[in-house]
Amino acid sequence: MPTTRATPGKRSAVRTLLRLWPYVRPVRARLFTAAFVAVLASCTGLVIPLVLKWMVDGPVADRDPAGVWLGALFLLLLGFGEALLFGLRRWLVARPLSHVEAEMRADLYGHLQRLPVAFHDRWASGQLLSRGTTDLMLLRMFLAFPLTFLLVNSVTILVGVIIMLIQDWTLGLVILAPAVPVIVSCLLFEQRYSSVARQAQDQVGDLTTVVEESVLGIRIIKGFGRHRSQARAFWELSRTLRGTELRKARLLAAILSVIVTLPEVAIGAALVLGSVQVADGELSAGTLVAFLSTALALRWPIDSIGFLLAMSQDAASATERYFEVMDEAPEAETSLRGAGLYQHAAPPRGATSPHPPAPDNDGLRFHNVRFRYPDAAPDSPPTLDRVDLHIRPGESMALVGATGSGKTALTALVPRLHELTDGHITLDGEDITAMSREELRSLVAMAFEEPTLFSASVGENVLMGADGHELDRALSIAQADFAHALPQGTDTKIGEQGLSLSGGQRQRLALARAVVGRPRFLVLDDPLSALDVHTEAAVEAALRDVLADTTALIVAHRPSTVLLADRVALLSEGRITAVGTHQELLRTNAEYAHLMSGSGETEDAR
Repeated sequence: MPTTRATPGKRSAVRTLLRLWPYVRPVRARLFTAAFVAVLASCTGLVIPLVLKWMVDGPVADRDPAGVWLGALFLLLLGFGEALLFGLRRWLVARPLSHVEAEMRADLYGHLQRLPVAFHDRWASGQLLSRGTTDLMLLRMFLAFPLTFLLVNSVTILVGVIIMLIQDWTLGLVILAPAVPVIVSCLLFEQRYSSVARQAQDQVGDLTTVVEESVLGIRIIKGFGRHRSQARAFWELSRTLRGTELRKARLLAAILSVIVTLPEVAIGAALVLGSVQVADGELSAGTLVAFLSTALALRWPIDSIGFLLAMSQDAASATERYFEVMDEAPEAETSLRGAGLYQHAAPPRGATSPHPPAPDNDGLRFHNVRFRYPDAAPDSPPTLDRVDLHIRPGESMALVGATGSGKTALTALVPRLHELTDGHITLDGEDITAMSREELRSLVAMAFEEPTLFSASVGENVLMGADGHELDRALSIAQADFAHALPQGTDTKIGEQGLSLSGGQRQRLALARAVVGRPRFLVLDDPLSALDVHTEAAVEAALRDVLADTTALIVAHRPSTVLLADRVALLSEGRITAVGTHQELLRTNAEYAHLMSGSGETEDAR
């Protein structure tokens, strides 16, 4: 998860929620109409006390049954009209708000696809998942209810207070007496509740992460008998979240006790004072009934202030969490040098470039490449330091090195999964930073050491949008013909992460995915590590035909994989220390000979 979190106590909820306006703007007409309808419905309810006043001071006082029935009819029509208007409001907001939620979710998903790998390395997937589900649900609820009713209730209270003051200003002042303490309490509540609301939503993300990791790692948990310790970790997080939610409940209970109690006391005082005035003949009974009915009609708008503020703070925290992700800078689609982000400045006009342009079909070149992970300490040694390497067109280069020497980092730089810190990488003479990522990744295909498969069919996992006619060829090269024997052949769904398959089967499908598009450049990160000896030999034989027409960089740990390559590069502590054929390095480089002897195959390879 992120190493830093916002300080919600210092942010403005209104300013934060205003960031939703670009999503709300396309549906503003329906939302404004819904708000107007809700105000009209609420104000319709305030007419009821005026009808009661007319009935009490008129037909009831005059003992006129026809007038009473007429008043009852008016009340029935007003109640029916109020219900109809509130129903219309709900209908007006349902469709646009579901559209807003869908748009925000689609934008979040699209943005996550464009964010660099370094971002995904820092953030827990559960935190991202909770932002795309729980947080967006809170925002939809806010737009559907609190946003409208904060306006509706404010207008209702204002109109109701005016009506009461017109009927009797002394009783109106009694009702207004609690206004100042209620406002102060709301401000204090808002400040305290915002930090607790943010904390609870972050804890939901942490809990989601634990659940997701437990499901994906269920084989490890069961295999090592760690279900109890995992359950304890889950329970600890659940208990922490429960404590935070109880803090929210206590704060909400405190504000509700103030908001409910003080107005109730004011209504009681107004009732006593109004009754005395009626008894003294200073006030009509109908006016007192209308006044008290108006005050009681304002009870719900006033009582709801507490949970409307709470929902608004929850929504502000959700908005803040949503835009924390959306504000992250995506991978630049243009040249980093053109964007001014690349460390090498362009040489002055007329000056000689330190790396003159290479001829076409120059293969894959690393020019003085340095790389340090974005979250590494500034004074830490770089992962890769002054790497110079040339893989000629149509040549296969094996990359060998001890664990932690930087092999995976070097391969990740070619398709720009990470941005190099300094230096150049060129494909056929063109700097990769001058290409769009879409163009670059159409030229380069990768197979990772850890094969990642999706909850889709075998064919969909291999093709990933490529031409379907290439499927059988790719499966054949990767010795993945087992796919045809599955229950639905290549249309068989392989489940989450492809865990219904063996490790070797998953790795072969990942290799098939890398070669399916006939890429010009191929980067393989130890793609045969999970294969048995016989399958490995068959895959290597098929790969030789592919590698004959492809410029390839292959991370290798075993001599059998090294022998696929034309030459070998030894990477040691982030630097290329030797380049040559397998036989040459065995004779001349002790470190290389030691690495190869670790598999016990050196003599066979000789």
